[in-house]
Amino acid sequence: MNKLLLPILLLLSLPLVFQSTPTEILKLKIFDSLVAEQEPSGYFTILNISEEDVRERGGWPFPRRDLAQLQLDILSEGAIGIGWVVSFSEPDRFGGDEFFSTALELGPTVLAMFESSTGSYPPTTGTVVLGNDVGGYMSPGIVENVDVLKEQATQGIASAPVDIDNLVRRIPLLMKTPEGWAPSFGTQVLKILAGSNTYIIKTNDNGLEEIVIKGLAPIPVDNYGRKWISWVDTPQTTLEEMDVEGKFVFIGITANGIMPQIATPSGLLEPHKIQAALSESILIENSPHIPDFAIALEILIFSIFVTLTWLSINFLGITKGVSVAVVLLLTTALSGFFSIQKGYLIDFSWTFISQFITGAIAFYLNFRKQFKLRQLIKKQFEHYLDPRQVKQLQNNPELLKLGGEKRYATFLFTDVRGFTSLSEKLQPEEVTEIMNKALTVQVQCVQNNGGMVDKFIGDACMAIFNAPIDLEDHQNKAVKTAIEMQAAIKELNNELSHPIAIGVGVNTGEAVIGNMGSDTRFDYSAIGDAVNIAARLESGTKEAGVDILIGEDTAKNCNFKLKSLKAIKVKGKEKSLNVYTI
Repeated sequence: MNKLLLPILLLLSLPLVFQSTPTEILKLKIFDSLVAEQEPSGYFTILNISEEDVRERGGWPFPRRDLAQLQLDILSEGAIGIGWVVSFSEPDRFGGDEFFSTALELGPTVLAMFESSTGSYPPTTGTVVLGNDVGGYMSPGIVENVDVLKEQATQGIASAPVDIDNLVRRIPLLMKTPEGWAPSFGTQVLKILAGSNTYIIKTNDNGLEEIVIKGLAPIPVDNYGRKWISWVDTPQTTLEEMDVEGKFVFIGITANGIMPQIATPSGLLEPHKIQAALSESILIENSPHIPDFAIALEILIFSIFVTLTWLSINFLGITKGVSVAVVLLLTTALSGFFSIQKGYLIDFSWTFISQFITGAIAFYLNFRKQFKLRQLIKKQFEHYLDPRQVKQLQNNPELLKLGGEKRYATFLFTDVRGFTSLSEKLQPEEVTEIMNKALTVQVQCVQNNGGMVDKFIGDACMAIFNAPIDLEDHQNKAVKTAIEMQAAIKELNNELSHPIAIGVGVNTGEAVIGNMGSDTRFDYSAIGDAVNIAARLESGTKEAGVDILIGEDTAKNCNFKLKSLKAIKVKGKEKSLNVYTI
């Protein structure tokens, strides 16, 4: 069974190594569910231009003279900066661009640029690259704001690329162009707040590693320079309330049909809310990110935990193995949870699923093996052991120690006297009936005393005491069985047309006991000198003139009052054996 471990590991590891679409989507969904909600930083607020605002002012776009006044009002209310997440790619139809441009000069302002495959490459910003200039998200092009406005404000890309499931959850802080690096809207906001003019990009062999804005903690990013967004509940205000004192204000439109809503793990959001969440995430130092060691750790944890799950069920048994497997599953789940709480996005989802699949396969194979073993035990022992003993063996098959073991036990042999002459006198059907009745009462005596009928050899019967199940006082119980057999045969003779007699030999000693035979056909039995002596003692009963002969080792541990007989010679033994009888 354990030969299956390597193929199963290789098969289950394929989605992890090659990152198939289903596993990638699963990973993203798991991350979404585990990313903890963060408290807002307190530096930002969102100003929504609502449906009612648009209706009162006669539609969108507002005249830029009005936007200039809104800019002045916000600054006068104590805002520390303004981010316009709207497009000003066309001149104002009312000729108000100069007024708006003048207002933009009066306070730190960021204007949004939106991606367009037909647009030009975005303007680059000052960057210092530490390491190789590799990796990064390539910008497809953008639509810039009109010249008179962009000259008085900072610009940042507000577009948000979607993941494989068409949700926005991570945004490149810097986008690559043939001329250099272009910043996102959110990072431009943070650069203004920090009073910095330059980005420092740290790279490794795989791509980007972190981005540094002077005055802020280093920002960990993935190889493409993407930052995972924490969906912070940033405070919001309206044109009427204007609660903006001490805050950087993100302005955007929530009126229907003007700005598209974007699908995120937090629901449908307008672009300005996404950019606010990105800026919040940058300031929150424990916001989640994918570390460089993530893939290596994922593969390591996968290999260890899936292997342990397989081995635990196969080597500890179903009950203990499943318990250990459940603990391993919980450990995997908690590891993923706590890693995300620490800000590390490490994917343990496929490891968890693989553990479950591996555990299910191992459980099924083990259960099937145990079921077959239980059926084999029942088939092999149901006719020779008491049903209670059979059930005990089925529940504890390890008691059999398949393959054989050296064991101290008592062996009993019986044989019908004069069987040959009886066979000559009677019809085969009559002989069979007599033998079946005789053997039945003998089996009953053996089972009543906790022994096992090992086999029938013609008219002879062999029984073992203290195997396969431990049996206390097995010497006494074997002798008691011999006595009860003789009494049972005498009682049986009252019903038989031709009375019979049996000889019984009992001996104790070590023997090899277990499944004997070939790979395709085997039987539970015992071999050894102690077994042979028991058979010889039974053969010697006729010569000794007694019904029962008991070996010396049995007699020493027997509480019955025994009679010592003259030592006898048996085949295969040079020295005579001390024997006893009842």
